[in-house]
Amino acid sequence: MAQHDNDSTPIHIGTDRQLFVDDFWIAEAQDVTRQLHEPVRREVVIAAEHPWERGGVSYMVTFREGDRFRAWYRCDQEMPIRGERLPLYAYAESTDGIHWEKPQLGLIEFQGSKDNNLVWMGPGNNMSPFLDLNPDASDEERYKAIVRTSDVLALVSPDGLRWRLMQDEPILTERPFDSHNIAFWDTEREEYVAYTRGVAGRGNFKNGVRWIRRSTSKDFRHWTPLELIDTGDTPFEHLYTNACVPYERAPGMYLMFPARFVPEREPIPGWEYGSGVNDIVFMSSRDGIHFDRSFMEAFVRPGLDEGNWHERGIYMERGILETSPEELSLYSMANWRLPSVHIRRFSLRTDGFVSVHAGYVGGEFVTRPLIFAGDSLRLNFSTSAVGSVRVEIQDIEGHPQPGFTLDECPEIFGDEIDGTVKWEGGGDMRSLVGKPVRLRFVLKDADLFAFRFEGN
Repeated sequence: MAQHDNDSTPIHIGTDRQLFVDDFWIAEAQDVTRQLHEPVRREVVIAAEHPWERGGVSYMVTFREGDRFRAWYRCDQEMPIRGERLPLYAYAESTDGIHWEKPQLGLIEFQGSKDNNLVWMGPGNNMSPFLDLNPDASDEERYKAIVRTSDVLALVSPDGLRWRLMQDEPILTERPFDSHNIAFWDTEREEYVAYTRGVAGRGNFKNGVRWIRRSTSKDFRHWTPLELIDTGDTPFEHLYTNACVPYERAPGMYLMFPARFVPEREPIPGWEYGSGVNDIVFMSSRDGIHFDRSFMEAFVRPGLDEGNWHERGIYMERGILETSPEELSLYSMANWRLPSVHIRRFSLRTDGFVSVHAGYVGGEFVTRPLIFAGDSLRLNFSTSAVGSVRVEIQDIEGHPQPGFTLDECPEIFGDEIDGTVKWEGGGDMRSLVGKPVRLRFVLKDADLFAFRFEGN
């Protein structure tokens, strides 16, 4: 088996779900590969249909709150001078993540009427709201947001609809901050986090390219100096937005979906806003600053829609919603600068960003040591009609554990998000709790997306 240089120190995972978005868990491998899975284009969920939206809809932020999904998005009023827009901010909500309503909120006057779904008109633009789960946050500041002028300003709200400046002074001043800057409360690390446009190297770019920075705060008012994210020795590319999300189903995992900008390409000759095309890439991190770029290929391509083949044609919006037990929904702005501009839903298998894949001839891998809690092993997997998954539990030295050997594990086949592994030996998995073990996975024409332990 090919071996990777992984730390042999056992990782305490408890019952947390583990993904294969990077090679962190793969200590030894033979005839398997990790594969990035592209989401499926679905329906348009937000269209530019009202006068205050005719200049465009973009930069949506969405999350679940109780029994509904909530979303905030930028909508632009077209100005008399072509190409100029007045950014406004609107609200929508949904019970299923597919059909969205734009309620008449009666909060902000637009062209003599408050019959609209507007929630903010500035100062600042490219609003990025979040529900503040910090237990020390006051009810009057339960929702927070950042917006940008030349600097970054902070907003607060008791309900996500009625916003005000938290203070007159900006919270971040290390310019520039163009594009969509993201902020949230990090429950795992108990601090606020902001990801912004990057600045380093020559002028406004890192080694000649746009980049992404991170800052943290304990009180949302005082922030650490902005630090460039690290992607190892992968090639530098222009990363225009970030759409970073802590993935709630796998605590401690951060997923990022930057818009990759290729400025030298000009598929539409004479496009008045300049050259360039972009797609959306996938990155992941276990600490929020070091991001894995195993996959340099696109996560979302511009596709057959010609309206996406120009500069800044598509961006990934911020938020991942569980719209069914088997499906995640993500959202992307498309057709920017065109009358057809819209926000579209994409669907992806639950936890289905990356899989460990083996073909018909089969393959296998062994994890680094781990310490688990619980009494059952659950897998998110998919096989063909002839494919299978089998699992063996080994001690830290690689010796199969009685009752949990490969020969005692019947072939598992089918397609399940949370399937249970069973061994014929009938061993009591609780006898292994608290002990360092390794998992050996043997796959044939199968994909393994995630694993976790469950139970007392």
